[in-house]
Amino acid sequence: MKSFGWDGEGKGKLWRYNQHYFDDLNARGAWSRKTWHEALLMDWVAQNPAGHGSGWEPYPTSLRIVNWIKWSLAGNHLPPDCIDNLAVQARWLMKRLEFHLLGNHLFANAKALVFVGAFFEGVESGKWLAKGMQILSCEVSEQILDDGGHFERSTMYHALALEDMLDLLNLSQLYSKPFCRYGDQIREWRKKIPAMIDWFKAMSHPDGEIGFFNDSAFEIAPAGGEIKDYSSKLGFNLRSEKESCSWMKQSGYVRLATENAVALLDMAPVGPNYLPAHAHADTLSFELSVFGQRLLVNSGTSCYGTSNERLRQRGTPAHNTVTLNEENSSDVWGGFRVARRARPINLEVDLLGQIKRAQAGHDGYERLDGKPIHNRRWEMEEDNLTVIDTVSSKKVYSYARFHFHPNLTIEVLDKTSQSEGLILLPSGKQVYWTISKGEGRLTDSTWHPVFGTSLLNKVLSVKLDDSQSKVQFFWAT
Repeated sequence: MKSFGWDGEGKGKLWRYNQHYFDDLNARGAWSRKTWHEALLMDWVAQNPAGHGSGWEPYPTSLRIVNWIKWSLAGNHLPPDCIDNLAVQARWLMKRLEFHLLGNHLFANAKALVFVGAFFEGVESGKWLAKGMQILSCEVSEQILDDGGHFERSTMYHALALEDMLDLLNLSQLYSKPFCRYGDQIREWRKKIPAMIDWFKAMSHPDGEIGFFNDSAFEIAPAGGEIKDYSSKLGFNLRSEKESCSWMKQSGYVRLATENAVALLDMAPVGPNYLPAHAHADTLSFELSVFGQRLLVNSGTSCYGTSNERLRQRGTPAHNTVTLNEENSSDVWGGFRVARRARPINLEVDLLGQIKRAQAGHDGYERLDGKPIHNRRWEMEEDNLTVIDTVSSKKVYSYARFHFHPNLTIEVLDKTSQSEGLILLPSGKQVYWTISKGEGRLTDSTWHPVFGTSLLNKVLSVKLDDSQSKVQFFWAT
């Protein structure tokens, strides 16, 4: 740790933020690092005077407060200097709540105040608890939609919000006395959590982990197994492994499922109108798993900030959807900003028949010549998925892209037009693609499952023919 220090040059802000979170205190196998953690805690107090450095910004302060307290409640000895410093952090945070950012930042601020307010005793800690609960009384109903999804429409941030809710409920059961006046609020949490669990499961692949929609990556939020274990300990249960189809109308996502395949469809707005910070230009994108293996994947997220790579990963070409004139469907910019946004229109979903169908359009390209609308239709049967794209104007050129998971072996069967291909799964099973409308081309791309990671993969780009394309993926049952 001395070689990097707690701040300064050489590491980006996101890396520094994670350093100050202290997530490792409660990670798998943390008990084996107890001595190191104790030394790290004391070093942080010694090297980070109040108000100085990135660690004292409200968001990392909030996460650190919770992690220190959870570590203490797990049976570890929090040094007296750290206990004193916790109170300093709480006072600092109370004066810097992120009402200007709202969303997951304000939720994290409130959660930290609730934790530190319950952890300490006295008049001041009671004020921390009351303030945190007051914020949550508004934010829980605002941020958790009726179908259980988080309003920012990021699968990763949904998983974090679910962990937050489970943590808060767990804390209220541990500290029953200070929470006795908040009985109605806690009962509301208990009502919200089952729908959040169902949403998490519906938006996960058969491997148990989240699909990548908007800012999403592995190893930031709890994994599927961790969510399952934690929720079970608090009396909640995830659905069975074999999931049915579902349409999550309030958040805007659809799950199509058969015995051997799962498709996750994005028919959602990019996020709340006032908070599109974690949005990608991914409207009408989708992901597909077959025989338990991820087949088609969206870009994921390897970085934050304002770099060109951040902009590229948020852009439409990095997702399994259609670009017009190679522009983005929503005007993502500045790292966490969105100007003009695509709005889903004409949504139709039929999950009752033998063929599962969903279709929608969006108006994100109406700014282009001819005011084109992109419409997409998915049709899933037991042994295939068909994707049909149409664009309402012939004044633009359009490409549908299908990004393959890097663990797959891709072979073009029709060398001339690349209209037919074989996808070999690691298990040895096979999936084929055919292009009956449009012109295909296989090129290189990258996939970003973890922050700081880029993996090479392949992407099938299909040029729409006469403003239409039809691509089918099929497999043996």
